[in-house]
Amino acid sequence: MKNTRKPKQFSDSSKPFRKETSAAPTAKKPAARTERSATAEPTTGKNARPAAHKPRDHREHTPAKGVKRPDAKGATSQATGKNARPARAAEERQPALHSGQVLEVQIQTNNDEAYGVAYHEGTRILVAGGLAGETLVVKITYVGRRESFANIIKILKRSPDRVPSPACTMGRVCDGCGLMQMRYPAQLAWKKGLVARQIRKYPSLAEVAIHDTIGSPNELGYRNTAKLVVAGKHGDPVIGIYRRNSHDVLEIADCALHHPLINKVVKAAKAGIKKGKVPIYNPKSEMGLLRYLVVRVAEPSNQVMVVFVTTDQGYNEMHHLAKFIQQAVPEVAVVAQNINTSTGNVIFGHKDRSITKAQTLKAYIGDKSFNLSPHSFFQVNSGAARIIYEKVREFARLTGKERVIDLYCGIGGISLFLADKAREVVGIEVVDAAVADATANAAMNRAENCSFEAGDAVHLIDEIGEEGGADLIVLNPPRKGCDEKVLKSVAAIKPQRIIYVSCSPETLARDLDILAGLGYKTLEVQPVDMFPQTVHVEDVALLEKI
Repeated sequence: MKNTRKPKQFSDSSKPFRKETSAAPTAKKPAARTERSATAEPTTGKNARPAAHKPRDHREHTPAKGVKRPDAKGATSQATGKNARPARAAEERQPALHSGQVLEVQIQTNNDEAYGVAYHEGTRILVAGGLAGETLVVKITYVGRRESFANIIKILKRSPDRVPSPACTMGRVCDGCGLMQMRYPAQLAWKKGLVARQIRKYPSLAEVAIHDTIGSPNELGYRNTAKLVVAGKHGDPVIGIYRRNSHDVLEIADCALHHPLINKVVKAAKAGIKKGKVPIYNPKSEMGLLRYLVVRVAEPSNQVMVVFVTTDQGYNEMHHLAKFIQQAVPEVAVVAQNINTSTGNVIFGHKDRSITKAQTLKAYIGDKSFNLSPHSFFQVNSGAARIIYEKVREFARLTGKERVIDLYCGIGGISLFLADKAREVVGIEVVDAAVADATANAAMNRAENCSFEAGDAVHLIDEIGEEGGADLIVLNPPRKGCDEKVLKSVAAIKPQRIIYVSCSPETLARDLDILAGLGYKTLEVQPVDMFPQTVHVEDVALLEKI
């Protein structure tokens, strides 16, 4: 039931509430969370926060009747008589909230970005870290026309879903882990609800079975890859991620989501930069050498690859830094350098060179092996990736007679998991390097019935249709989903079954609705938690031709 009691308000100086000391800017509107511990690039564009501003407090500038105020010449005049402004009108002009205000709120629910949702005098307040059912004292950090944002000062009534002590204390300045405060079973239930809300928006999907979310084998320490910014000066280097919508770098010394070896490499790199006085790139002056640090762990061997992204070759500095890190972290087997001379935020450039003799790592998902080069795309959570691939194989129900098309195949993960049970698997990918990796991985796994092609998806699907079509098509697009032309081409060759693997419930639901209009009924959707502690979830959907 919606709370109708007028929330109690508190002054900033009222005890016992402490003054907020967050290092993050608080006058900016938080943008949608993204899974940021894997990327060094800042969030910009239409979803960016507005510039910081100081909200005007109308109570200081619009006095009620009888209150003296300075006139234009500095003298005082009394607001009385026929020109006086009624007190009621002044009250109506006062904003319901102002930045810095402290008040008590009750969290009604959590939205699709995991913000706790509360209401105050008709204004919706989004509270970072708030959980449904909680009563909180919060401090307003941004006031917008339709909604405002706040941080928690004190918890008065705690949700049973709140963890006693979060695994990371940086939640107020690093918003990559929107569910860190929530117990893991509650996270899985929340993600199922997120998927269901998106799917049920479409009448064509009203009868789709949505299963409980399958959890990740590891709730923490599951990320096997990190791409981090290097900033500061060689005497005091900072390695981490950009604060949202800025080029200020937030240090990530001990990320709870990173594989422990990644955190060890980061600490060793900082020490090595100091010792070797390695010049760090400054984007303002466009001077310096070292720009990014990319670390990848191959499981289950726990061998590590380190890639230095630099503006120039810097032969001596990079060799000494590589040697220092290998001595500090013996698991580092591969060290490479990528040279990126651009001035933008793209991490990798076009020129690579190896610093160690070894140039690739061998990783495993289930019983399938994969060679990883510095540019290879590989799932960041190997345990959850295995669950997804096995679910695809289960949904496929292959008998050994089928021809399978794996669209957006990457380095061939799903293709290899299906090859054992299919007559033929053809992988399609627009990136030439990924196709080269996929071909090598198929050879390494002796999957002789797997082949891979690079090119435009629509064109290649049309060609496959002319060659006899396919019995099963697997779609595994990026977050933006499939282009409608691709979906029409897929439907035109009339596969009996489609399996759609998605990292975005929103674009998944949109595309399933389009496929419904093209003659394909979605039977079931299985959410899988690839990214614990974050608001992201993967889904595997099964469709059959009507």
